Amino acid sequence: MPGLDSTALMGAVPRPPVLDEPSDGTPPAEPPRPRRGEKVVKLRAHQTDTGYKSVYSELTRPSVWSRVRTGIRLTGEVLITFGLVVLLFAGYEIWGKSVIVNAHQEDLSSQLAQAWGPSGDPTVAPTGGPKPKPAPAVEGKPIAGLYIPKLDKNWVVVEGVEQSDIRYAPGHYPKSAMPGEVGNFSVAGHRNRATFWRIDELDPGDDVVVEGKDIWYVYKVYKTRIVRPDQVEVVAPVPMEPGVRPKEKLLTLTTCNPKFDNYQRLIVHAKLDHVLAKSAGRPPELGS
Repeated sequence: MPGLDSTALMGAVPRPPVLDEPSDGTPPAEPPRPRRGEKVVKLRAHQTDTGYKSVYSELTRPSVWSRVRTGIRLTGEVLITFGLVVLLFAGYEIWGKSVIVNAHQEDLSSQLAQAWGPSGDPTVAPTGGPKPKPAPAVEGKPIAGLYIPKLDKNWVVVEGVEQSDIRYAPGHYPKSAMPGEVGNFSVAGHRNRATFWRIDELDPGDDVVVEGKDIWYVYKVYKTRIVRPDQVEVVAPVPMEPGVRPKEKLLTLTTCNPKFDNYQRLIVHAKLDHVLAKSAGRPPELGS
């Protein structure tokens, strides 16, 4: 058929118009010019052994200083995270443990009152007749009360000085004397805010009061010392003189030194000054 394009019979598709060429004959718009301070770098193909894998430019290529800045930033983030962890741990050591210890102390106080029975009530006078021999102390079980009026602190003392025993309470050295006995009633405690944190503030003449089942024992501090951890003679019946027969009724408190460390031991020695029956009320040293 005349007038027909021969390609139309072959199913050919007309070539689409070029989009970037304006149809009205106007010249194409120029690419935007870079603003002052900007640098335009053409992308280049990056050739590897297996062919062209990607493109990069001089603007995105890492430099020595960019790597240094990245390292400094990552180091700073790690240090900040580590600092937060340390702060959280310190907060737990200082305040968190106190809450836990105080809760366990309340439970131990209830156990001690139950073990002592009605005769442990200071309003009940002891009956006449021979007193039954006390049962041997069981490790981890409460045996006495301990009061330091100067520090406004008090605890229930348990039997034993293993870590499991003194985790929440001061512990009595099993082979040492009991409260009020001739010898050395020795007690160990952790150096945390809930326990023996401030016993370094005790001076000669300060009171340490021990509560027994029927008796209050009032001791007076006479000496403090710092020793090595292996100097266990401080809890001997006669402190620092192992093997010597005791003649006095003493009390010894031991804890770690300095605070937050344990390469030394802080020792406080006290001597029994007087006793008071619980039926007569609380000792004046404890206040009203």
